[in-house]
Amino acid sequence: MSGIIGKKIGMTSFFDANGKYIPCTVIEAGPCVVTQVKTNEKDGYTALQLSFDEKKEKNTSGAMKGHFALAKTTPKRKVVEFRHFEEQKNLGDTITVESFAAGDFVDVVGTSKGKGFQGVVKRHGFSGVGHANKSHGQHDRERAPGSLGASSDPSRVLPGMRMAGRMGGNRKKVQNLEVVKVMPEKNVILVKGSVPGAKGSYLIIEK
Repeated sequence: MSGIIGKKIGMTSFFDANGKYIPCTVIEAGPCVVTQVKTNEKDGYTALQLSFDEKKEKNTSGAMKGHFALAKTTPKRKVVEFRHFEEQKNLGDTITVESFAAGDFVDVVGTSKGKGFQGVVKRHGFSGVGHANKSHGQHDRERAPGSLGASSDPSRVLPGMRMAGRMGGNRKKVQNLEVVKVMPEKNVILVKGSVPGAKGSYLIIEK
């Protein structure tokens, strides 16, 4: 497995050579700097640590300044480990979007948009009573969750009951997205379909 760190720019669409309409996500991917190489002998496992996106020195802790200085690079905002990286890389090497090509299939990991505290209709897809089916005396109960279970036995709400609560803001992975275009001069990659997260959020692209 190999990968890169990116940032979601937004969505667009275009027509391919056959005239087919393709919606896609624009991702600024890299360049990423190798800031640590972990080995079995020293760390107990093998991994490659990549860093992405410039960060001001005044906003970086002393420990992280020293960490980035070992790789002879400037402070970065996002640091991610990739296990079982296919290519052999050394400390300070740069990984660019040229690692990908049109036709590749990738997995994209991101944090979904936070929706705040939501009810059961939006959070779990409950149908609700609806305006046409509501009976007399219901007033504003069209989106209520309804009964939560039996009364005297078990006298409690069972675990896993679908109820209102915080929605979104979770780590999500979308698998097998096709790379439709790579623009190395702009460090941009276009993948077919949508990916989790808001504009400007960080993404992990795995091949």
